Amino acid sequence: MATVTGFVEKIKYRNEENGYSVLEVSSDGQEYVLVGTFHYIGEGEMICAEGTMTEHPVYGEQMAVESYEIRSPEDAAAMERYLGSGAIKGVGAALAARIVRRFKADTFRIIEEEPERLSEVKGISERMAMEIAGQMEEKKDMRQAMIFLQEYGVSMNLAAKIYREYGPRMYGIIKENPYRLADDIPGVGFKMADEIARRVGIMADSDYRIKAGILYTLLKAAGQGHTYLPREELMRQASELLLVPIGNMEKHLMDMQMDRRIVVKPVAAKTDPSRPETGTGPADGWDDAYAGGPDAGGQQAVYASAYYYMELNTARMLHDLNVRGKTPAEEIHERLGQVMEQTGLELDPLQVHAVEEAVNSGLLIITGGPGTGKTTTINAIIRYFEAERMDILLAAPTGRAAKRMTEATGYEAKTIHRLLEMNGSPGEDGSISLQFDRNEENPLDADVVIIDEMSMVDIQLMQSLLRAVNVGTRLILAGDVNQLPSVGPGNVLKDMIGSGRFNVVKLTRIFRQAAESDIVVNAHRINEGQPVDLTKRSRDFLFIRRGQPDEIISAMITLMTKKLPGYVHADPYEIQVLTPMRKGALGVERLNSIFQAYLNPPDEKKAEHETGGVVFREGDKVMQIRNNYQIEWEVRSRYGIPTETGMGIFNGDTGIIREINTFAETLTVEFDEGRMVEYEFGQLEELELAYAVTIHKSQGSEYPAVIIPVHSGPRMLMTRNLIYTAVTRARSCVCLVGVPQTFQDMANNRMEQRRYCGLLDRILEIPE
Repeated sequence: MATVTGFVEKIKYRNEENGYSVLEVSSDGQEYVLVGTFHYIGEGEMICAEGTMTEHPVYGEQMAVESYEIRSPEDAAAMERYLGSGAIKGVGAALAARIVRRFKADTFRIIEEEPERLSEVKGISERMAMEIAGQMEEKKDMRQAMIFLQEYGVSMNLAAKIYREYGPRMYGIIKENPYRLADDIPGVGFKMADEIARRVGIMADSDYRIKAGILYTLLKAAGQGHTYLPREELMRQASELLLVPIGNMEKHLMDMQMDRRIVVKPVAAKTDPSRPETGTGPADGWDDAYAGGPDAGGQQAVYASAYYYMELNTARMLHDLNVRGKTPAEEIHERLGQVMEQTGLELDPLQVHAVEEAVNSGLLIITGGPGTGKTTTINAIIRYFEAERMDILLAAPTGRAAKRMTEATGYEAKTIHRLLEMNGSPGEDGSISLQFDRNEENPLDADVVIIDEMSMVDIQLMQSLLRAVNVGTRLILAGDVNQLPSVGPGNVLKDMIGSGRFNVVKLTRIFRQAAESDIVVNAHRINEGQPVDLTKRSRDFLFIRRGQPDEIISAMITLMTKKLPGYVHADPYEIQVLTPMRKGALGVERLNSIFQAYLNPPDEKKAEHETGGVVFREGDKVMQIRNNYQIEWEVRSRYGIPTETGMGIFNGDTGIIREINTFAETLTVEFDEGRMVEYEFGQLEELELAYAVTIHKSQGSEYPAVIIPVHSGPRMLMTRNLIYTAVTRARSCVCLVGVPQTFQDMANNRMEQRRYCGLLDRILEIPE
């Protein structure tokens, strides 16, 4: 065991989540590198550390620290060194020398007990003297707070946020109501607050705990796509979470309403099930799963307040945009004829009707399945408005969908986040809050805004988009209502169509060229509940019969590595395996570990890092699995110089691991459009291998070929809209591998996971 006592000259690396640091320490004229976990430490501080000296193959001799203590400088030279290190803002080397020359070994006592005497030193006012003393006290308090919070399992990064938020009040809050942390501190959830409360000794039936548990249940439901929960369902889930009888929780709902933390509303009765394809009335695809249900009347919906007001504001803004124009049909037909002649576009009557509606509608929805001409229709609308010299903006929810839109129209399309100019503003505590620079005060500068892949847009993003669209700007929304709903909360497109309040054009004709594709034909057969001939020899829709999971996997490996790359002229990494499940023999987790071994096996030239049982290796295909609005990316030139920067990587974005730095504990991923993102090892829970992904995660994407394992699974999961979505992700070839009966059962299963959403109710509440 070795001991090093000296000054922290430099913090070469620090992981703010777990406190792991690499320190450069000066001791008796020698330099040492110390590695280990430190609660809180700053440059210039004096440390006494014990540990084992090791030899790193790249970085040389280091001490792996096992225990340490921070010591106050004891002699005048040490005090001068600390004060002049930059640890105290506003005190440089020269001023530190004057302070210590004046007070000598008594310097620290003077700062703590008689700080006003610092003004005796030339260059220090009374105000500055008090600021120096305050900083010294704060550093001491911060260190004590870090140690205190570490005892409750709080990470370094969160501990710093907690201290900055509350200061010395932190101790009282932790001991009396730690659930406040879940409300006030980003990154502290109910479960962490509950664990702290348990260690502190707070009772299970505490009012604070029950209210926090109810709110946590609602926010957890939002993660599953719901904007509210029925009162009975909320009480049941919260009771199971808290292990508290439902009767003990009822009284808290009224208090939470008075505090405006929740909103309770009646659920409307089931909507009239008539199904016209255009115009007013609930549209095709509307069913019980998206209303309150057949006996919804009389139930109560309980919202976390934020989601209720998202729905309310969205409904109001949609109503305001939904205005009618007065351009005569003859005039539209004449101009459209000129556009068609100039561009060579050919439109059927429904597509012509869509252009008419686009010209005379403040808000228009265009929906239809694959091969029905949505892209041609959008192109015709763009060319029409272009001829009218209007400013047009195009966007889609994901980078992949925006890229497809650009390729299909010849117009630049952005992600909705980039269209709205997403930005992060730093707070006083160093945190970053998300905001969009485009809003009602700074709206989009456009006459026409066209959004594709609307089925993917959740209620949060929809509200942000509408805030940036002025009344008078045409908003055209395109999407396939039969695909899976958004990953985020809400069911925006289906609720808008189901309300019958907005102009909807449903394209139904499959065009000749598309009809030659079995992908398109079979997708429509699936959606309409018609049988699919799996014995037919097809160029682009193949079913390979295999009975057992391992046989299915073997066939998929052959397809990925040997058969499909040459057939569809694509790299194996571009071929995507889409599976219904995360767990099980054919789930994402197992498939990714197997495919990784074939497509990117271990290599001594490739660095790798294991976390949570998953090995990440340079060259791996990975996916971001949650929205991270704060993470920064940069596009680099061929010489590595940043040429563009931005913020935000989103759920479903895929990329390739380009570098793993085990010393700095970072991993660099290159996403679409050359966006390079550096992750700390503590952030890797946001990534997973992506050789296989769930069908839900594939929304908005298109791949040269997709491979779909088809085997047994839960009936609630193995549904028609799931297999429909998977099949429509393929551009050139679909390969299904497995059991034909399972495929037919999925195509026949119309069950859809119920989403508790109230946007339709909010729309219908507004008088026409």
